[in-house]
Amino acid sequence: MFLQVQAQYIPKFDLQGHRGARGLKPENTIPAFITALDFGVTTIELDVVITKDKQVIVSHEPYMSPSICLDSTGQLFTDEKKFNIYKLTYEEIRSFDCGSKGNDRFPEQIKEVIQKPLLKDVIIAVENHIKNKTAYEVDYNIEIKSSEKGDNKEHPSIGEFSDLVYKTIDEYLPWQRVVIQSFDFRVLNYWHKKYPKVRLAALIENVKSPESNLKTLGFVPSIYSPYYKLINKEKIDYLHSLSVDNPEKIKAKLRVIPWTVNETNEMLELKAMGVDGLITDYPDRAASIGLTLPPKK
Repeated sequence: MFLQVQAQYIPKFDLQGHRGARGLKPENTIPAFITALDFGVTTIELDVVITKDKQVIVSHEPYMSPSICLDSTGQLFTDEKKFNIYKLTYEEIRSFDCGSKGNDRFPEQIKEVIQKPLLKDVIIAVENHIKNKTAYEVDYNIEIKSSEKGDNKEHPSIGEFSDLVYKTIDEYLPWQRVVIQSFDFRVLNYWHKKYPKVRLAALIENVKSPESNLKTLGFVPSIYSPYYKLINKEKIDYLHSLSVDNPEKIKAKLRVIPWTVNETNEMLELKAMGVDGLITDYPDRAASIGLTLPPKK
């Protein structure tokens, strides 16, 4: 078990593959994460939800999305809330195909028959790829998908949800390579109090000022992660002036990593503003302008 956080390697510019490489492969699947690694990301970004049998599964929605999945008989369906993952066992979920339908928003995405994976299986596959092919270790930016209206309907309580995720990660990874992120500030506060050594990222999609959002959160996390159109140099400079709250009282500046940036001109503009990284669906585009690490030769 990985109980102690040691010194962290933080890349100078952290390029994160959103849901793996959603623009290229079915989102939040092992092929998407491997593709992101092959294009040189320094972090893979993913989302987790909980099944009926308390498995931690990688999925953006707490339900089987009709926009990307076929049902257990291989047929289209339209009711997005029909198949609630929290009401299904993992064996039931495995019968859905969430890759061969494709995604209309991402025409470059390669279609393939694929299932939503367990978090532990993603980690095993990524670590195996790192060991055998990639020249460096990557971080994991893991989003806990929760909301007040979803409590005990689409997911367990914040405490149970968080503890299930912690237990899985703790079995497979050293914590210096993990970030927990959420839009749900209840999640961040739970981790800040119970697991204070774990790096946290505040996801932001509102138009409130950074000062206001951090006041609501109640502490300074490791990362401030806003929708990229909500950030500018003035806000970045302000955020960089803040020190992260951590139990060791080690001085570390708050890092700014916006989402989800897919056009190369906007990637370059944000980098010039001073962001500390980017989250993108297209790590290949980031690689084309030199924002990822070079692949192993």
